[in-house]
Amino acid sequence: MSPRMVLRTGRCHCIEGALLAAAALRLHGHRPLIVDLTANDRDQDHVIAVFKQHGHWGAISKTNHAVLRYREPVYKTIRELVMSYFHEYFDDKGRKNLRSYSRPIDLSRFDNQNWMTSEEDVWCIPNHLVDVPHQKIMSRPQIATLRKADRIELKAGDVVQFKKSFYHWIKP
Repeated sequence: MSPRMVLRTGRCHCIEGALLAAAALRLHGHRPLIVDLTANDRDQDHVIAVFKQHGHWGAISKTNHAVLRYREPVYKTIRELVMSYFHEYFDDKGRKNLRSYSRPIDLSRFDNQNWMTSEEDVWCIPNHLVDVPHQKIMSRPQIATLRKADRIELKAGDVVQFKKSFYHWIKP
């Protein structure tokens, strides 16, 4: 959904939350930028709105999980910002699943499709995310030797805003 439809319905998934955040950042003088975080086949991808303040990157994110949310603008590079999500991006078995990320995508490229105010779904954006190049986070040997999240990390990962049955429609 477009940011307009998110505001109208009061519901969103992570990508829709990122689009809404990018629109809000734009209204405050920032470029409307998003970054696509991709996971392996065992997990879901995640989209964040990114912004630069005082020469450093920060992010706004919508998720059901407590730790994959806002990042203060203290990161020197997009990779550094993305890596701040790495250790908390694990599945129920403790396997770390974050694998790659896109460079920031300026949503103003979709202005002619009214991405902020459309009454229709804006599938042009997620379709574009699938096609853009992504930077790998690590090599296969690194992946093979990743430590699983331990018991306390798994327990912390269970802290969610909404129970599973409500996860598909999350209020922004």
